[in-house]
Amino acid sequence: MTNPNDRNKNIIDEFRANDGKVGGPFAGRQLLLLHTIGAKSKQARVNPVAYTTDGDQLVVIASKGGASTNPDWYYNIVAHPQVTVEVGTEQFQAKARVISAEPERKRLYNKMVAVMPGFAAYERKTTRVIPVIALTRAE
Repeated sequence: MTNPNDRNKNIIDEFRANDGKVGGPFAGRQLLLLHTIGAKSKQARVNPVAYTTDGDQLVVIASKGGASTNPDWYYNIVAHPQVTVEVGTEQFQAKARVISAEPERKRLYNKMVAVMPGFAAYERKTTRVIPVIALTRAE
């Protein structure tokens, strides 16, 4: 089985080499690179994450494929909401905000499901409420 860190490194390398585009299971999908600071380690981290848009916000989902726990990057943004985002060839600072109030959380989750239907399966696979995060460009 492939180590998730190795898989992420390969996706990150491909993303940067191809102006934000990757192949394989992510071909044609909107991906961004989310730079966070580790909640405990304080180390810089980078994770490729699918996204959709809502107005001037980018929206990401902490699905972890429907696992019973949130991805580490979720805890990083809760601890340190100032993040860096790479989209295509652009890099910018943003503030991450967890959207927990319904019906807004569900509306944004459903926007992701509309473009990537696999997210509906992730929701069915777990009993946790999957976090939705809005990324707003820093002024």
